[in-house]
Amino acid sequence: MAQVTATAQRTIEAPAEAVSTALGDYEKVRPTILTEHYSDYRTEPDGRVHWTLAATSKRVRDQLVTVERPDAATIVERDANSSMVSTWTVTSEGTHRST
Repeated sequence: MAQVTATAQRTIEAPAEAVSTALGDYEKVRPTILTEHYSDYRTEPDGRVHWTLAATSKRVRDQLVTVERPDAATIVERDANSSMVSTWTVTSEGTHRST
């Protein structure tokens, strides 16, 4: 199977540390910023996070995600039900980090 890579970038008017902390708050912040493509969101007792992602009306994926924080600026989400990996990298404006 071919590997699919997608990249998105957004500028947020807040300190990078605050943005990274907010993205990593799966209990309170993350559920409030998800789009309508996400449903069934919950945190599991073992620390994983569950949600259903509707990428399209016909492509719906049940995800059970393990979260890793390799450093303060990076969040890696690995889905136990597929090979999907999402990496969030937060940098200050004017800096760039390649992944």
